Amino acid sequence: MSQFPLRFLGMTVLGLTALFTTGSMTIIAQVAKTPGISCESLGSLSLINGSVTSATIVVAGAFVPPGGNNAGANAYRNLPSFCRVEATLTPSSDSDIKMELWLPSQGWNGKFEAVGNGGWAGSIPYTAMAQALAAGYASAGTDTGHTGNNADFALGHPEKMIDLGYRSMHEMTVQSKVVIKALYGRDATFAYYNGCSQGGRQGLAEAQRYPEDFDGIIAGASALGQMRMHAARTALNLEANKSPEGVIPRTKYDMIHNAVLIACDGLDGVKDGVIENPTKCNFDFSSLLCKDADSTDCLTKGQVESAKSMISPIRDPKSGKVLYEGHLVIGSELGWATLGGPQPLNLAISGMRNVVFNDPKWDYHTLDFANDFERAAKSDGGATETNDPHLKPFFDHGGKLLMYHGWSDPQVNPLNSVLYYNEVLETVGKDKSSNSIALFMIPGMNHCSGGPGTDTFDKMQVIENWVEKGNTPPRIVASHLTGGRVDKTRPLCPYGQIAKYKGSGDTNSAESFTCTPESMNVK
Repeated sequence: MSQFPLRFLGMTVLGLTALFTTGSMTIIAQVAKTPGISCESLGSLSLINGSVTSATIVVAGAFVPPGGNNAGANAYRNLPSFCRVEATLTPSSDSDIKMELWLPSQGWNGKFEAVGNGGWAGSIPYTAMAQALAAGYASAGTDTGHTGNNADFALGHPEKMIDLGYRSMHEMTVQSKVVIKALYGRDATFAYYNGCSQGGRQGLAEAQRYPEDFDGIIAGASALGQMRMHAARTALNLEANKSPEGVIPRTKYDMIHNAVLIACDGLDGVKDGVIENPTKCNFDFSSLLCKDADSTDCLTKGQVESAKSMISPIRDPKSGKVLYEGHLVIGSELGWATLGGPQPLNLAISGMRNVVFNDPKWDYHTLDFANDFERAAKSDGGATETNDPHLKPFFDHGGKLLMYHGWSDPQVNPLNSVLYYNEVLETVGKDKSSNSIALFMIPGMNHCSGGPGTDTFDKMQVIENWVEKGNTPPRIVASHLTGGRVDKTRPLCPYGQIAKYKGSGDTNSAESFTCTPESMNVK
């Protein structure tokens, strides 16, 4: 026998054949698969800071979400048989985190995919779990420790804010890996995370705080600096509604958007209803000023000012100090009602009342621009801040971070993702991070999906090719669907490049476009 120790190289999906190396010699050995336990036996499995409350087999197509909420029914109808594990996690005395882990009865691909939440969370994301399970993954989701898509839970409960901010996702991931090994008799070969909005922020929190939890993280439309963002959402709404004469009726959104498209749609070489690089669009809303009386095809002076405020940095009215970098980007006009409607977004008001001011009756009209942004940022003790750019431990672990964000997002500031991405490159070093982090800004896409842009692409395939094969994505071919059918494809380009029309070919085909470097006017 060689004096060199055996070194494990790899194992087949079935766990039957393993490769070892000893010195310069490779040995192929037959290794018996470690037997797992039955699904039902998982009910007695011991967990640290938690307990399994149920473990049952769900036959193919039989899953119905609790409470009769059957959103995503088609996805559930086509699910294969799986082991459904429910657990309650209690990492603090005030924690009550519900989680579920779904494990394929057959055809497991050997991998784990955790999925994120939206809004204030408060429910298990069954639809996202179903998509992962249908693709062969063992999948987990959590309610983050409370019920209801609002911040009522946070009033007087700082530990629950920590659970929402980062602890619930980490605890769920740790316990999921324990259960996976118990059932299948081996660890998952790769662990992935996939989330958007609140889920995007949760993914970045994982990369920042728990760099070894996942091999690949997909973070879309990340709600970074969440509490400051809620203050900004409130302030933007106050700016858009500061005078009756300045309120922009929804009936004018189409007119404004069409004017923007006329000015900037063709900058990429083709007019297709999508602005490829909004940072290059220098549209002046003053050009829409009514020459006479107010009408449907122009803006009053007050409305011009409101329109400008929608895409401008939020400033202290007295000092002029920038309090927030700007919430929306040119091209998002069709979604202005989200933040510029009659009152602020409920998600923001709920956060301001229950977390920032600890007063369920707080009146948003009393927002103090000079002081309340900082008060908001500090209100949760940093639980949801998630702005740490020091991702070297995650990258050193081999982790890959795929970020994406729609340029036309009407709810979460697209500049969040741009500024954070640039800060990571500057902090870690571009040469040390360029193969570990990628940002794709998606022209014409709304919040996480929707809009006239090509918003549909196989995110898991992209991250798997990157993690498992080392293929850093040079571009991603995405689709736009109408009525469930693809009517356009287009390449999504890494940040700093845009899809430029070659000058010939079908303008609805990705093959007619090339990713070309172009400056982005974002500081």
